[in-house]
Amino acid sequence: MENWKENPKVFWVLGLPPTFWLSAFFIIPLGFLFVMSFSDKAVIDGQVSITEYSYLTGISNYIRAFDSLYLTIIWKSIWVSALATALCLLTAYPIAFGICFAPNKWKPLLLLFVILPFWINLLIRTYALIAVFRTQGYVNLVLGTVGLGPYEMLYNNFAVIFGLVYVYMPFMVLPLYATIERLDKSFLEASLDLGASQFRTFLSVTVPLTMPGIISGVILVFIPCLGSFLTPDLLGGANAIMIGNVIERQFKSANDWPFGAALSFLLMYATFGALAIRSLIARRSKGVDI
Repeated sequence: MENWKENPKVFWVLGLPPTFWLSAFFIIPLGFLFVMSFSDKAVIDGQVSITEYSYLTGISNYIRAFDSLYLTIIWKSIWVSALATALCLLTAYPIAFGICFAPNKWKPLLLLFVILPFWINLLIRTYALIAVFRTQGYVNLVLGTVGLGPYEMLYNNFAVIFGLVYVYMPFMVLPLYATIERLDKSFLEASLDLGASQFRTFLSVTVPLTMPGIISGVILVFIPCLGSFLTPDLLGGANAIMIGNVIERQFKSANDWPFGAALSFLLMYATFGALAIRSLIARRSKGVDI
């Protein structure tokens, strides 16, 4: 439809349902939480209410978020997410590269293996990791056959990082695959013909040309890792709390919605910052699709 004004009824029939859906289940709830982030629990008859709130009282929740305790948790969440993202990149790059250079008849099957975890519920996959890493789990059983272990592999940062890599790996493989697949292979051949080694060709030609996919993959993995709460809760327990766990507990056990909303929006602001950096890099790359 070149001009929606020529068919306004069709436009409104097609446009109203998604607009209503986004407004009712995304914009309005998000707006409510935004207002809540500037609110506090109401004080009634000298007692702090559990269910009532005083709205738009100030930025005390945001100030509280910069307490040393929460800054420590935020910093831990950042480095755990960054490490998980780096491991995803190091693992996903050769996988995506291998799929691109595989015979055409095998590519659909290999891509199916990459997206197959999406067909299984995240909770089930996480419990599967618990069965693998627990003291009497499969890893320790295998190590026991050679006289090693058992080792405590659960409820620590190792389990959380491994779980994040396991969960978000497809989000790194797919954008890398899309970028490498569009790569002009003649550049690689030219580099090798001019005497560059495989390693030098990879660093000087392949990596720069696939940088858009790397950036997209890093953003798609780092942001969900930063806000993840299920994986750290089940695999890390009390020993590996991340900011997502703190937010979840503010809305549930602590029943402090204003503070939880403020922490949530701080993560959202960080997300906007990452997207802004992505957009800036896209402009500097002279229109290259990221």
